[in-house]
Amino acid sequence: MRKALFKWHSYAALFAMLPILIVSVTGSILVFKVEIDSLLRPHQMVVSPGLDAARVNLDTLMHTISNKHPNHVLAGWELFDDKVRSDTAYIIKKGTEDWYKVYVDQYSGQILSDAKDMEHYITDWLLELHFAFLLHFNGTVIGAIVGLIMLFLGISGIVLYRGFWRKIFTLRLGAARRMLFSDIHKMVGIIASPIFILISFTGVYWNISIILHEVIEHSNDNEHVYIEQPYHAPAISFENLMQDTAQQIDSFMGHYLAIPNEPGMNIMFFGEVSTNNPFISQYASVITYNKDNGDLISASDIREASIWRKFDDSTRKLHFGYFAGLWSKIVWCIIGLTPLILTFTGLFMYLIRKRRVRKI
Repeated sequence: MRKALFKWHSYAALFAMLPILIVSVTGSILVFKVEIDSLLRPHQMVVSPGLDAARVNLDTLMHTISNKHPNHVLAGWELFDDKVRSDTAYIIKKGTEDWYKVYVDQYSGQILSDAKDMEHYITDWLLELHFAFLLHFNGTVIGAIVGLIMLFLGISGIVLYRGFWRKIFTLRLGAARRMLFSDIHKMVGIIASPIFILISFTGVYWNISIILHEVIEHSNDNEHVYIEQPYHAPAISFENLMQDTAQQIDSFMGHYLAIPNEPGMNIMFFGEVSTNNPFISQYASVITYNKDNGDLISASDIREASIWRKFDDSTRKLHFGYFAGLWSKIVWCIIGLTPLILTFTGLFMYLIRKRRVRKI
Protein backbone atom coordinates (compact mmCIF):
# COMPACT_ATOMS: atom_id res chain seq x y z
CA MET A 1 0.00 0.00 0.00
CA ARG A 2 2.74 2.44 0.95
CA LYS A 3 4.67 1.58 -2.21
CA ALA A 4 1.63 2.26 -4.40
CA LEU A 5 0.97 5.56 -2.61
CA PHE A 6 4.59 6.55 -3.12
CA LYS A 7 4.26 5.93 -6.87
CA TRP A 8 1.05 7.97 -7.09
CA HIS A 9 2.67 10.74 -5.08
CA SER A 10 5.66 10.82 -7.45
CA TYR A 11 3.63 10.61 -10.67
CA ALA A 12 1.15 13.27 -9.54
CA ALA A 13 4.02 15.63 -8.69
CA LEU A 14 5.66 15.06 -12.08
CA PHE A 15 2.37 15.44 -13.97
CA ALA A 16 1.45 18.75 -12.34
CA MET A 17 4.95 20.07 -11.69
CA LEU A 18 4.79 23.15 -13.96
CA PRO A 19 1.29 24.37 -13.01
CA ILE A 20 2.06 23.79 -9.32
CA LEU A 21 5.18 25.95 -9.62
CA ILE A 22 3.15 28.66 -11.39
CA VAL A 23 0.44 28.61 -8.74
CA SER A 24 2.94 28.57 -5.88
CA VAL A 25 5.20 31.38 -7.06
CA THR A 26 2.35 33.65 -8.13
CA GLY A 27 0.51 32.94 -4.88
CA SER A 28 3.51 33.93 -2.80
CA ILE A 29 3.83 37.19 -4.72
CA LEU A 30 0.11 37.93 -4.46
CA VAL A 31 0.19 37.68 -0.68
CA PHE A 32 1.71 41.17 -0.89
CA LYS A 33 -0.38 42.39 -3.85
CA VAL A 34 -1.51 45.64 -2.22
CA GLU A 35 1.99 46.45 -1.00
CA ILE A 36 3.49 45.75 -4.45
CA ASP A 37 0.84 47.83 -6.22
CA SER A 38 1.37 50.70 -3.79
CA LEU A 39 5.12 50.55 -4.39
CA LEU A 40 4.89 50.32 -8.18
CA ARG A 41 1.95 52.71 -8.66
CA PRO A 42 1.77 55.07 -5.67
CA HIS A 43 0.18 57.84 -7.79
CA GLN A 44 -2.82 55.54 -8.34
CA MET A 45 -2.99 53.44 -5.19
CA VAL A 46 -2.08 55.94 -2.47
CA VAL A 47 -3.85 59.12 -1.37
CA SER A 48 -2.59 61.74 1.09
CA PRO A 49 -5.51 63.80 2.40
CA GLY A 50 -5.53 65.81 5.60
CA LEU A 51 -6.44 64.02 8.81
CA ASP A 52 -9.83 65.73 8.91
CA ALA A 53 -10.58 65.19 5.21
CA ALA A 54 -13.96 63.67 4.36
CA ARG A 55 -14.93 61.52 1.42
CA VAL A 56 -16.50 63.26 -1.55
CA ASN A 57 -20.18 62.41 -2.00
CA LEU A 58 -20.33 58.95 -3.61
CA ASP A 59 -22.94 60.08 -6.15
CA THR A 60 -20.59 62.87 -7.24
CA LEU A 61 -17.72 60.42 -7.66
CA MET A 62 -19.89 58.05 -9.67
CA HIS A 63 -21.12 60.84 -11.95
CA THR A 64 -17.51 61.90 -12.53
CA ILE A 65 -16.57 58.41 -13.69
CA SER A 66 -19.72 58.00 -15.83
CA ASN A 67 -19.14 61.37 -17.54
CA LYS A 68 -15.49 60.50 -18.17
CA HIS A 69 -16.41 57.11 -19.67
CA PRO A 70 -19.78 57.52 -21.45
CA ASN A 71 -19.36 54.24 -23.36
CA HIS A 72 -19.13 52.28 -20.11
CA VAL A 73 -21.50 51.44 -17.27
CA LEU A 74 -20.55 51.36 -13.60
CA ALA A 75 -20.62 47.82 -12.18
CA GLY A 76 -18.76 48.03 -8.87
CA TRP A 77 -16.95 50.35 -6.48
CA GLU A 78 -14.23 49.49 -3.98
CA LEU A 79 -14.56 51.80 -0.98
CA PHE A 80 -11.83 52.98 1.39
CA ASP A 81 -11.81 55.60 4.14
CA ASP A 82 -8.44 54.99 5.77
CA LYS A 83 -6.69 58.09 4.37
CA VAL A 84 -4.26 55.77 2.54
CA ARG A 85 -5.88 53.65 -0.20
CA SER A 86 -7.65 55.19 -3.17
CA ASP A 87 -11.08 54.01 -4.30
CA THR A 88 -11.41 51.76 -7.35
CA ALA A 89 -14.32 52.04 -9.77
CA TYR A 90 -15.18 49.03 -11.95
CA ILE A 91 -16.88 49.67 -15.29
CA ILE A 92 -18.14 47.50 -18.14
CA LYS A 93 -17.96 48.57 -21.76
CA LYS A 94 -21.46 48.81 -23.20
CA GLY A 95 -22.48 45.85 -25.37
CA THR A 96 -19.66 43.67 -24.04
CA GLU A 97 -18.66 41.74 -20.95
CA ASP A 98 -15.28 43.49 -20.74
CA TRP A 99 -14.50 44.90 -17.29
CA TYR A 100 -12.14 47.82 -16.62
CA LYS A 101 -10.91 49.55 -13.48
CA VAL A 102 -10.31 53.22 -12.70
CA TYR A 103 -8.59 54.60 -9.58
CA VAL A 104 -10.18 57.61 -7.88
CA ASP A 105 -9.07 59.92 -5.06
CA GLN A 106 -12.18 59.75 -2.88
CA TYR A 107 -11.13 62.86 -0.90
CA SER A 108 -10.54 65.23 -3.81
CA GLY A 109 -12.67 63.64 -6.51
CA GLN A 110 -9.69 63.45 -8.87
CA ILE A 111 -9.49 60.55 -11.32
CA LEU A 112 -6.08 58.95 -10.85
CA SER A 113 -5.90 56.60 -13.85
CA ASP A 114 -7.29 55.78 -17.25
CA ALA A 115 -9.63 52.82 -17.63
CA LYS A 116 -7.52 49.67 -17.84
CA ASP A 117 -8.67 46.10 -18.40
CA MET A 118 -8.63 43.66 -15.49
CA GLU A 119 -5.32 42.10 -16.53
CA HIS A 120 -3.45 45.28 -17.45
CA TYR A 121 -1.41 45.72 -14.27
CA ILE A 122 1.26 43.13 -13.46
CA THR A 123 -0.29 41.93 -10.20
CA ASP A 124 -3.74 41.67 -11.80
CA TRP A 125 -2.18 39.61 -14.60
CA LEU A 126 -0.51 37.40 -11.98
CA LEU A 127 -3.85 37.00 -10.19
CA GLU A 128 -5.51 35.72 -13.36
CA LEU A 129 -2.51 33.46 -14.00
CA HIS A 130 -2.73 32.16 -10.43
CA PHE A 131 -6.41 31.23 -10.50
CA ALA A 132 -7.07 30.41 -14.15
CA PHE A 133 -3.75 30.25 -16.05
CA LEU A 134 -5.01 33.10 -18.29
CA LEU A 135 -7.58 30.68 -19.78
CA HIS A 136 -10.70 32.12 -18.10
CA PHE A 137 -13.37 29.47 -17.40
CA ASN A 138 -11.32 26.59 -18.83
CA GLY A 139 -8.40 27.75 -16.75
CA THR A 140 -10.60 27.76 -13.65
CA VAL A 141 -11.36 24.09 -14.28
CA ILE A 142 -7.66 23.35 -14.73
CA GLY A 143 -6.91 25.30 -11.56
CA ALA A 144 -9.38 23.18 -9.62
CA ILE A 145 -7.72 19.99 -10.89
CA VAL A 146 -4.25 21.29 -10.04
CA GLY A 147 -5.49 22.28 -6.59
CA LEU A 148 -6.84 18.77 -6.01
CA ILE A 149 -3.47 17.32 -7.01
CA MET A 150 -1.73 19.69 -4.60
CA LEU A 151 -4.14 18.63 -1.88
CA PHE A 152 -3.37 14.98 -2.61
CA LEU A 153 0.38 15.64 -2.54
CA GLY A 154 0.13 17.34 0.84
CA ILE A 155 -1.97 14.59 2.43
CA SER A 156 -0.07 11.69 0.86
CA GLY A 157 3.23 13.28 1.90
CA ILE A 158 2.10 13.32 5.53
CA VAL A 159 1.03 9.67 5.29
CA LEU A 160 4.26 8.57 3.59
CA TYR A 161 6.60 10.38 5.93
CA ARG A 162 4.58 10.42 9.15
CA GLY A 163 7.45 8.68 10.96
CA PHE A 164 9.80 11.48 9.97
CA TRP A 165 8.28 13.74 12.66
CA ARG A 166 10.55 12.14 15.24
CA LYS A 167 13.69 13.41 13.50
CA ILE A 168 12.21 16.28 11.54
CA PHE A 169 15.14 18.65 11.98
CA THR A 170 17.78 16.00 11.34
CA LEU A 171 19.76 16.39 8.12
CA ARG A 172 22.41 13.85 7.18
CA LEU A 173 24.83 16.50 5.93
CA GLY A 174 27.68 14.05 5.48
CA ALA A 175 25.59 11.51 3.59
CA ALA A 176 25.28 11.06 -0.15
CA ARG A 177 23.38 13.75 -2.03
CA ARG A 178 20.41 11.41 -2.53
CA MET A 179 20.01 10.96 1.24
CA LEU A 180 20.55 14.65 1.95
CA PHE A 181 17.99 15.69 -0.67
CA SER A 182 15.62 13.08 0.68
CA ASP A 183 15.95 14.54 4.17
CA ILE A 184 15.42 18.09 2.87
CA HIS A 185 12.38 16.98 0.88
CA LYS A 186 10.82 15.26 3.88
CA MET A 187 11.66 18.05 6.34
CA VAL A 188 10.33 20.88 4.15
CA GLY A 189 7.27 18.86 3.13
CA ILE A 190 6.33 17.89 6.69
CA ILE A 191 6.80 21.41 8.06
CA ALA A 192 4.90 23.07 5.23
CA SER A 193 2.18 20.45 4.76
CA PRO A 194 -0.48 21.76 7.22
CA ILE A 195 -0.51 25.26 5.70
CA PHE A 196 0.09 23.86 2.20
CA ILE A 197 -3.02 21.68 2.56
CA LEU A 198 -5.03 24.63 3.87
CA ILE A 199 -4.00 26.86 0.96
CA SER A 200 -4.72 24.08 -1.55
CA PHE A 201 -8.12 23.32 -0.05
CA THR A 202 -9.28 26.95 -0.06
CA GLY A 203 -8.04 27.38 -3.64
CA VAL A 204 -9.96 24.30 -4.79
CA TYR A 205 -13.03 25.51 -2.90
CA TRP A 206 -12.96 28.87 -4.69
CA ASN A 207 -12.43 27.41 -8.15
CA ILE A 208 -15.16 24.81 -7.75
CA SER A 209 -17.52 27.49 -6.41
CA ILE A 210 -16.87 29.60 -9.53
CA ILE A 211 -17.38 26.60 -11.80
CA LEU A 212 -20.68 25.68 -10.15
CA HIS A 213 -21.86 29.29 -10.33
CA GLU A 214 -21.10 29.50 -14.05
CA VAL A 215 -22.74 26.15 -14.79
CA ILE A 216 -25.88 27.00 -12.82
CA GLU A 217 -26.15 30.54 -14.21
CA HIS A 218 -25.80 29.44 -17.84
CA SER A 219 -27.29 25.96 -17.72
CA ASN A 220 -30.54 27.13 -19.36
CA ASP A 221 -28.62 28.10 -22.50
CA ASN A 222 -30.15 31.56 -22.54
CA GLU A 223 -28.23 34.08 -24.59
CA HIS A 224 -26.04 36.30 -22.43
CA VAL A 225 -27.44 39.82 -22.03
CA TYR A 226 -24.82 42.52 -22.49
CA ILE A 227 -25.36 45.66 -20.48
CA GLU A 228 -26.20 48.84 -22.42
CA GLN A 229 -27.62 51.08 -19.69
CA PRO A 230 -27.65 51.01 -15.88
CA TYR A 231 -30.16 48.54 -14.45
CA HIS A 232 -30.89 50.66 -11.37
CA ALA A 233 -33.30 53.59 -11.21
CA PRO A 234 -31.52 56.89 -11.98
CA ALA A 235 -33.08 58.61 -8.96
CA ILE A 236 -31.36 56.31 -6.46
CA SER A 237 -28.71 57.98 -4.30
CA PHE A 238 -25.88 55.59 -3.55
CA GLU A 239 -24.50 58.05 -1.01
CA ASN A 240 -27.76 57.87 0.95
CA LEU A 241 -27.72 54.08 0.77
CA MET A 242 -24.12 53.97 1.98
CA GLN A 243 -25.03 56.20 4.92
CA ASP A 244 -28.01 53.97 5.66
CA THR A 245 -25.89 50.82 5.90
CA ALA A 246 -24.57 51.92 9.32
CA GLN A 247 -28.17 51.97 10.56
CA GLN A 248 -28.89 48.45 9.35
CA ILE A 249 -25.94 46.60 10.92
CA ASP A 250 -24.09 47.80 14.00
CA SER A 251 -20.47 48.89 13.27
CA PHE A 252 -20.86 48.08 9.55
CA MET A 253 -18.27 49.66 7.25
CA GLY A 254 -18.77 49.11 3.53
CA HIS A 255 -15.79 48.11 1.42
CA TYR A 256 -17.38 47.07 -1.86
CA LEU A 257 -20.50 48.27 -3.65
CA ALA A 258 -21.93 45.86 -6.22
CA ILE A 259 -23.92 47.90 -8.74
CA PRO A 260 -26.56 45.98 -10.76
CA ASN A 261 -24.92 44.81 -13.99
CA GLU A 262 -27.19 41.86 -14.79
CA PRO A 263 -30.99 41.59 -15.05
CA GLY A 264 -32.48 40.78 -11.66
CA MET A 265 -29.41 41.89 -9.71
CA ASN A 266 -29.93 44.36 -6.86
CA ILE A 267 -27.64 46.85 -5.09
CA MET A 268 -25.34 45.22 -2.53
CA PHE A 269 -22.87 46.65 -0.03
CA PHE A 270 -20.24 44.20 1.25
CA GLY A 271 -18.42 45.24 4.40
CA GLU A 272 -16.81 44.45 7.73
CA VAL A 273 -18.11 44.60 11.28
CA SER A 274 -16.47 44.61 14.70
CA THR A 275 -15.72 41.01 15.68
CA ASN A 276 -13.18 38.99 17.66
CA ASN A 277 -13.00 36.40 14.89
CA PRO A 278 -9.72 37.09 13.02
CA PHE A 279 -10.78 35.02 10.02
CA ILE A 280 -13.85 37.11 9.14
CA SER A 281 -13.07 39.14 6.02
CA GLN A 282 -13.76 42.77 5.18
CA TYR A 283 -16.56 41.68 2.82
CA ALA A 284 -18.36 39.30 5.19
CA SER A 285 -21.58 41.20 5.94
CA VAL A 286 -23.96 42.12 3.13
CA ILE A 287 -26.74 44.70 2.89
CA THR A 288 -29.02 44.56 -0.15
CA TYR A 289 -31.26 47.31 -1.54
CA ASN A 290 -33.88 47.21 -4.28
CA LYS A 291 -32.47 48.54 -7.55
CA ASP A 292 -35.79 50.15 -8.54
CA ASN A 293 -36.64 52.15 -5.42
CA GLY A 294 -33.73 51.79 -3.00
CA ASP A 295 -35.78 49.99 -0.35
CA LEU A 296 -33.96 47.65 2.00
CA ILE A 297 -34.26 44.00 1.02
CA SER A 298 -31.99 42.28 3.54
CA ALA A 299 -29.15 42.85 5.99
CA SER A 300 -26.90 39.85 6.64
CA ASP A 301 -24.66 40.25 9.69
CA ILE A 302 -21.83 37.70 9.58
CA ARG A 303 -21.80 37.61 13.40
CA GLU A 304 -25.26 36.09 13.30
CA ALA A 305 -24.67 33.89 10.26
CA SER A 306 -24.46 30.11 10.12
CA ILE A 307 -21.22 28.21 10.60
CA TRP A 308 -21.21 27.43 6.87
CA ARG A 309 -21.43 31.15 5.94
CA LYS A 310 -18.60 31.96 8.32
CA PHE A 311 -16.49 29.15 6.89
CA ASP A 312 -17.23 30.30 3.34
CA ASP A 313 -16.12 33.83 4.16
CA SER A 314 -13.02 32.73 6.10
CA THR A 315 -11.53 31.03 3.04
CA ARG A 316 -10.50 34.47 1.74
CA LYS A 317 -8.17 35.27 4.64
CA LEU A 318 -7.05 31.66 5.03
CA HIS A 319 -5.98 31.44 1.39
CA PHE A 320 -3.93 34.63 1.32
CA GLY A 321 -2.91 34.55 4.98
CA TYR A 322 -3.66 38.10 6.07
CA PHE A 323 -5.67 37.15 9.16
CA ALA A 324 -2.82 38.08 11.55
CA GLY A 325 -1.26 41.01 9.76
CA LEU A 326 2.28 41.09 8.42
CA TRP A 327 3.57 37.99 10.22
CA SER A 328 0.97 35.59 8.87
CA LYS A 329 1.50 37.03 5.38
CA ILE A 330 5.24 36.38 5.64
CA VAL A 331 4.61 32.79 6.73
CA TRP A 332 2.14 32.23 3.88
CA CYS A 333 4.58 33.73 1.38
CA ILE A 334 7.40 31.42 2.53
CA ILE A 335 5.20 28.31 2.57
CA GLY A 336 3.98 29.21 -0.90
CA LEU A 337 7.55 28.98 -2.17
CA THR A 338 8.28 25.55 -0.65
CA PRO A 339 7.13 23.71 -3.81
CA LEU A 340 10.26 25.12 -5.48
CA ILE A 341 12.40 23.17 -2.99
CA LEU A 342 10.13 20.13 -3.08
CA THR A 343 10.16 20.06 -6.89
CA PHE A 344 13.94 20.30 -7.12
CA THR A 345 14.65 17.68 -4.45
CA GLY A 346 11.84 15.39 -5.60
CA LEU A 347 12.93 15.56 -9.24
CA PHE A 348 16.53 14.84 -8.26
CA MET A 349 15.51 11.74 -6.30
CA TYR A 350 13.25 10.58 -9.15
CA LEU A 351 16.07 10.85 -11.70
CA ILE A 352 18.43 8.96 -9.37
CA ARG A 353 15.88 6.11 -9.05
CA LYS A 354 15.36 6.01 -12.84
CA ARG A 355 19.12 5.82 -13.40
CA ARG A 356 19.38 2.88 -10.99
CA VAL A 357 16.58 1.05 -12.77
CA ARG A 358 18.35 1.46 -16.14
CA LYS A 359 21.58 0.06 -14.71
CA ILE A 360 19.71 -3.00 -13.44
